Amino acid sequence: MGRDIIADIITSIRNADIDQKERVKIVSTNITKNIVKILLREGFIENVRKHQESQKNFLVSTLRHRKTRKGKKINLKRISRPGLRIYSNYQQIPKILGGMGIVILSTSRGIITDREARLEKIGGEILCYIW
Repeated sequence: MGRDIIADIITSIRNADIDQKERVKIVSTNITKNIVKILLREGFIENVRKHQESQKNFLVSTLRHRKTRKGKKINLKRISRPGLRIYSNYQQIPKILGGMGIVILSTSRGIITDREARLEKIGGEILCYIW
């Protein structure tokens, strides 16, 4: 039985945000690199660097903590999982908080956000919601 890498990323980021940790260490795979790029581009992560420990590659991400932020945390929710895959066409991709949050999808053109999927008019597997 394999591990759910996406759920591991989401849980690591959520736990680090709750504990107000500055950095998160994530196992480096192609999926995790693409998701971290999206989080960096959308402003949930400040920067990312590669790190190698005992012949394993990791991504060390610095979380963005706002000093005026009281009680507001990064909310991440895993949607599609190994036991139940959730797919959507581009017209039925949900809008999170009226477009303020993002939906990360796995499509035939790679891992992209809901806005990019609507622009390119492609659907795919809904991986997670972030708001």
